[in-house]
Amino acid sequence: MSDRRTPTWADDSELHDEYGYGQQQGQGQSHAQGQGQAQGQQQYADNGYPQQNEQYQQHQQNQQHQQYGHGNQQQYAPTPTDEDQRRYAQQESLRQYAQQAQTRPRVQPTYPPYQEQAYQGGYVTETGSWRFDVHDRTSSYPDQQTYDTYAPYDPYASYTAVEPEAAPASVEPEAESEKPGYTLPPVQESAWAVDGGRSKLLGRWVMLCVLLIQTGLSLRLRGTAFQDEALYIAAGHYEVGNILHGTPVPGDFEGYFSGYPKLYPVLAAMVDSVAGLAGVRIVSLFFMLGATALLYATTRRMFNVRAALGAAALFSVIQSTVFLGNFATFDAAAIFLLALAFWIVVRTGRSHILMVVLAAPPAFLAFGTKYAAGLYLPTLVVLAVLTAYRHRGLLALARGVLFGGAMLAMLVASYLYTGSLGGISQTTTDRAKGADTAATILQHSSEWGGLMFLAALGGSIAYVIRPSMGEMPWVDKKGPGKFRRISLGVVLTGTALLAPAYQIHLQTEISLFKHVGFGLLFAGPMAGLGMSRLVGPHFRHPQLGIMLYVLTLVFGMVQSQQAYSFPDSKEMTAILRNMVDRKGSYLAEEHEVPAYYLRDKTDYDQWQSTFGMDYKDKKGKQHSGPDAYRAAVKDAKFDVIVLRGTVTPEVDTAVTDALRGNSHYRLAAVSRFTTSKGDGAFRIWVKR
Repeated sequence: MSDRRTPTWADDSELHDEYGYGQQQGQGQSHAQGQGQAQGQQQYADNGYPQQNEQYQQHQQNQQHQQYGHGNQQQYAPTPTDEDQRRYAQQESLRQYAQQAQTRPRVQPTYPPYQEQAYQGGYVTETGSWRFDVHDRTSSYPDQQTYDTYAPYDPYASYTAVEPEAAPASVEPEAESEKPGYTLPPVQESAWAVDGGRSKLLGRWVMLCVLLIQTGLSLRLRGTAFQDEALYIAAGHYEVGNILHGTPVPGDFEGYFSGYPKLYPVLAAMVDSVAGLAGVRIVSLFFMLGATALLYATTRRMFNVRAALGAAALFSVIQSTVFLGNFATFDAAAIFLLALAFWIVVRTGRSHILMVVLAAPPAFLAFGTKYAAGLYLPTLVVLAVLTAYRHRGLLALARGVLFGGAMLAMLVASYLYTGSLGGISQTTTDRAKGADTAATILQHSSEWGGLMFLAALGGSIAYVIRPSMGEMPWVDKKGPGKFRRISLGVVLTGTALLAPAYQIHLQTEISLFKHVGFGLLFAGPMAGLGMSRLVGPHFRHPQLGIMLYVLTLVFGMVQSQQAYSFPDSKEMTAILRNMVDRKGSYLAEEHEVPAYYLRDKTDYDQWQSTFGMDYKDKKGKQHSGPDAYRAAVKDAKFDVIVLRGTVTPEVDTAVTDALRGNSHYRLAAVSRFTTSKGDGAFRIWVKR
């Protein structure tokens, strides 16, 4: 074995085999014999070499005699010649260079140890040095670094770059490896827990499927115009005429509408002029799809993609979302505007505090579109503080004040411009109390949105306990504080209880099935988080999330179909078309429907509803309530009377009593229909 401290040539067996007997022995000589010879020579190298060639030759002869004695005389080296002496002198010079190299720091060659590869008469030894061919008086170094290291000590050193051997003509060169058509991008350790590019793209595709399912559920609902739809669209046409031509508006729409009549009704009338009732309902579908998409974006901003998909999936299939997606009233537009304001508040949480003012116009328009949306404006103000508190500190309070002040300023300006907003008190704040009990309202509220509310409650509790699921444990340390988590859960989940609580105060559940959806929009982020926690980290229990979604979907399908089942008025309006003109006076239990379908033959003020009337009979006596209808029928005031006996039963009874035995009227037709509540019929009386 060679000494690793010595340079290349000091490890060369050629320098020690002066007389070439190693070549005569060939490959049959064992490794142990070669090692013993090297050790003997190394002893002379360490003690200094003799100066006379004769002494060195005598030593070699004695050593060979001891090693190859006993019948091995034929292997003795021949008598040294002048050529051998000259070679020895040259080798002695190289040894002096090697001894000088030992005093310098060792530089490890670039060749890996124990790698032997032939290069033009030499090879790399197990120490990493290059073995050279002394017979050709050259030492070839194919590596530049090795050459620079040993060239100062090797008079025969030369640098030779090794070129790859050319393939034979008969052998075809190997085909170059083709570049792969697709390279997998680096995958994050938890793709669904962090908004990476892959998770965003996958989330958008899943979100598209959610919106398609929502579209299918809404479009499957069929029916003629409902009373409220017909009223708002017909009123919109009169408002458009008033805006464009100054035509007087029949009736005080501002006094009893649940929203400002020059907002949604005008939009509905414009669409109705082009695409009819179906087109107006499609607009509502777009509003609800937009609300679902904004809920997804808001939740993704607050939490992550998984929670956002859960929130959107649950909200898209509850009965109020499905129902309002094919219902031409104020509600769909108001929910969309609230969702837009909600998204802006969350989206600008880290921006300059003045950016929150961008959420004020859609929030105010939501209130103007439907006054009941004002119940959720305080939630937006509180969220303006909570979403910025982590990054702004106490400055977040100024953000909330700024947002609330902007909405208040818009409300004052609109009141000064429009004058009266009497519909707010009549339809919202001072609405007439009913007879529905708190137990009934709570029961129906739980049926219409209970599953999503429970998911939001579970998500709030889980969020307070731990800010993240632990798919990436180091994220837990970066989560918001516990106080902020508690506040966020209470505000968002508690907002879902505002509509049921207020209608318990009013003791009525009229429109509650629609208003439930307003609160669940704000509870959506916590519901999505609850669904994500239910599934668990790394989708440990996906069946639980699927079960929750399917149950919510089934309940939403059934409940929306039941709520959407109102009387089919197609046959009734076809019969009335031949009985009405612009000169008569008509009484109808739901007068908005025939007034909408027959607006080309009648005016809106020709129709009288059964919800209230004052009348002075022919004798000059003043009547009100059911007595007013009884007296008007006896005096044959109306040319056509249409009743179905379920909307206003007291008035229907008074009119029926007045028609019994009345020679002024005859029963002209009966139009039957079927709803989820059973069979019914429109009965049409005509003046003789």
